[in-house]
Amino acid sequence: MNLNKVLLAGRLTRDPALKYSPKGMAICEFGVAVNRTWKSESGEKKEEVTFLDVTFFAATAEAIGQYLKKGSPIFIEGRLKLDQWDDKQTGAKRSKVGVVGESFQFVGGKEGGPTQARTAGAPKTSAAEPPPIDDDNSVPF
Repeated sequence: MNLNKVLLAGRLTRDPALKYSPKGMAICEFGVAVNRTWKSESGEKKEEVTFLDVTFFAATAEAIGQYLKKGSPIFIEGRLKLDQWDDKQTGAKRSKVGVVGESFQFVGGKEGGPTQARTAGAPKTSAAEPPPIDDDNSVPF
């Protein structure tokens, strides 16, 4: 049995970068920070932050690009993806684990209003891999 499912709740570390493939598919890339807090054996409060790159596609990508910005809270459902490439300068093999988003929820409400979770207005994207992007500015995944 195989399972590749990720649930994340965090905040965007940069404004979403929305672009389009040559065939017109929306692609939205951004970073998210996820915090973990705990108490050590001595009772001291500890915190660990994990930074992840996230990519969404299609209508969901457009919704994120339109409504979220750096610092926005978000709940993400997706899968892990290992990207591998050769460094153009050194020729060394490089790799990075990122998240391919499948759905998300807005978290929180308007300032001064009640906190609430809302499902994005965009439909869920397919879990199928999107077509490759053939431009020189694309990230290696």
